[in-house]
Amino acid sequence: MAKQLVRVYVPATVPMLRALRDEGVLPVSGAHAVTAALREWYAEGDEEELEYVAFTRAAQDALRLLHDDPQAPPRRAVVSADLSPDAVGLGGGELGTSDVSLRAPVPLRSVAALHVDSADAEADVRAAVAVVAAADTGDADAEFTVDGVEDHELEWYDASELELLLRAAVSD
Repeated sequence: MAKQLVRVYVPATVPMLRALRDEGVLPVSGAHAVTAALREWYAEGDEEELEYVAFTRAAQDALRLLHDDPQAPPRRAVVSADLSPDAVGLGGGELGTSDVSLRAPVPLRSVAALHVDSADAEADVRAAVAVVAAADTGDADAEFTVDGVEDHELEWYDASELELLLRAAVSD
């Protein structure tokens, strides 16, 4: 019997997607997934709702990556990948966490889908990136700005459309 794969949601940036294309792997150490702690915290949620929570948290972490790379286009990115359970470790142990650690880079062959903001989201993403550090310390105005970027749904691309996605992200 084949092992069941674990769906992980990896926060990323457009330059990280370029590296995925060029190197065939996404060299990251952290991601989000539906964890036992998330299931316990959100007991009423079905699998789809739990996956959406993990996905949304990965998109929030993409803001922090953009904060650390001011040269990156202001678009959140999330890579959905299916990995062996052996490749995924538990993150923090607190109730409700979706954090997981990755024991190896994510290979392109494991990518199920790519998600990226459209050009319409750039102004809101820029504003959120500018205040994400303050939001992390509890600044209510900053949290409002960061939460506002969630009004923009990330666009969905099949893994085979990586080149198309990268061309669109540069030309918009």
